[in-house]
Amino acid sequence: MTDAPLPLAGVKVVDLTRILSGPFCSMILGDLGADVIKVESPGGDAVRGQGRIVGGLSWYFAGFNRNKRSITLDLRSDGGKSVLHRLLQDADIVTENFRPGVMAKMGLGPDRLKQINPDLIVVSVNGYGSTGPYADRPAFDFIAQAMSGFMSTNGTRETGPFRAGNPISDLVAGLYAALGAVAALRGREAGGPAQSVEASMMMSTLSMMAYLSSDALASGENPVPTGNDHPIASPYGLFHASDGDIAVSPSTEAICAKFMAELGLSDLLNDPRFDTNAKRLANRPALNARINDVTVGDTQASWITRLNQAGVPCGRVQSMIEVLNDPQVAAQEMVLDVPHPGHGSAKMTGFPVKFSETPLEVRHAAPKLGEHFEIILREAGYSDQEIEQLRAEQMNSGGSR
Repeated sequence: MTDAPLPLAGVKVVDLTRILSGPFCSMILGDLGADVIKVESPGGDAVRGQGRIVGGLSWYFAGFNRNKRSITLDLRSDGGKSVLHRLLQDADIVTENFRPGVMAKMGLGPDRLKQINPDLIVVSVNGYGSTGPYADRPAFDFIAQAMSGFMSTNGTRETGPFRAGNPISDLVAGLYAALGAVAALRGREAGGPAQSVEASMMMSTLSMMAYLSSDALASGENPVPTGNDHPIASPYGLFHASDGDIAVSPSTEAICAKFMAELGLSDLLNDPRFDTNAKRLANRPALNARINDVTVGDTQASWITRLNQAGVPCGRVQSMIEVLNDPQVAAQEMVLDVPHPGHGSAKMTGFPVKFSETPLEVRHAAPKLGEHFEIILREAGYSDQEIEQLRAEQMNSGGSR
């Protein structure tokens, strides 16, 4: 570990996003060291009032808006627009997740942004992309999960489709947008042009469909939803121990052989019903029944230990509370307890990407609404008198606190 700066130290991000996909993108950039200025409307990001509120603080908001500073601007007013333009003049990145065309209606179309700052990288997160027949449609995570094909592959034939429990389309789009922002920044620093970056919820989720989309492309057939069974590997899924289920993933022939050997069922791999993966898929119910006859004779803990030692990936379906208290999660520092002045502290998930020399940290708790109004304006070159005039204007519109 050294005193070296974080990877994005010195990068200025003006963040116009709200709710989740965009704020997740800007949170990642802030975690990596960027100075993220969260520009909020007078009423603030709607997530400030959503989720579990503890001590007047939304832990949902706190978890996705760390490492940011907040300024409130009424972008319908001349003063608010003027401040935003000033902030953009020396910014490296602006992030937005309006519907395509809204930025232009705000007077911030591509040509105007180039005039304000020709080196500005514009990062947009939207529902479907800025071109095509769906570009103007409103979007939400649930709709993107449905439209991307993702939802159709979950559940079983009997249950019908299921959404993911977490807002996967929001999060994947935000993650891709952050990756695109960093790549565009690297390209600009290497002498290339500043450019726009776009990630949509539907297309980002589609890109994650892996073997499900590749098989559909190759066969012209829809994947069959298989629930907890794997669509292209067998045996694979949840099996019954004496005190609950175990999750087992023998994903190759070699691992499958180890699994069956540990169960004392190696002879089944010579059975003409089960001697290839294709045959095991076709006869999965019969094979799973034989496996369950064995696994139900021992405990979860015993099987998890035995199978992992044998080189067979195995675990238990943990509840959210269980995983948040898991010793491996603790060892990886994936639950943080972050002080929020005036609100006590908030627990949140930590940093999944680990840097050997510049470990990430929460440098700033999620900001209060408009908390850095004066500081940010002073940094932008406004005089005390101008700041007071702008404060009065914003207060009249319900803006600066």
